[in-house]
Amino acid sequence: MATKEDVQDPRIPKIASSIRVIPDFPKPGIMFQDITTLLLDTEAFKDTIDIFVERYKGKGISVVAGVEARGFIFGPPIALAIGAKFVPMRKPKKLPGKVISEEYSLEYGTDKIEMHVGAVEPGERAIIIDDLIATGGTLAAAIRLLERVGVTIAECACVIELPVLKGREKLGETPLFILVTSDAA
Repeated sequence: MATKEDVQDPRIPKIASSIRVIPDFPKPGIMFQDITTLLLDTEAFKDTIDIFVERYKGKGISVVAGVEARGFIFGPPIALAIGAKFVPMRKPKKLPGKVISEEYSLEYGTDKIEMHVGAVEPGERAIIIDDLIATGGTLAAAIRLLERVGVTIAECACVIELPVLKGREKLGETPLFILVTSDAA
């Protein structure tokens, strides 16, 4: 794994080396980026959160939107540290109450991402966090969903990018901040 941004930051190599790659999971040909090993390394996990907090603290971010499921791991500690609320972006039929949804394309078929109606207000500034960007479909849907209700997306943030899958291209003009790139896809 190579670093993408913050090359000078001495914490990045430790973060990158703490991510385990598992070949042929969940199916043959996939090189799964396993962040559970990052979570087990308390120093690397703390450094990951700290880098995001340093980037977003004092930037007028009022919403940290976390994409299910691993965005739920990184999003809440970032939100707490920067004084923002955490908004879960969930798969269909996981949230009680009234939801708003956005459909996106998968390799075979479609899926949806949902959030509670009223979770955000027009004019708020948000970041969207997930562990990894691959094809970019889920992040692009999260951007569209939040923008539909008047939220400004400051940036998307991921721990890992798989640039070979060109997910960044689906984000349009929305900036993407990542810590680690991986050639393994």
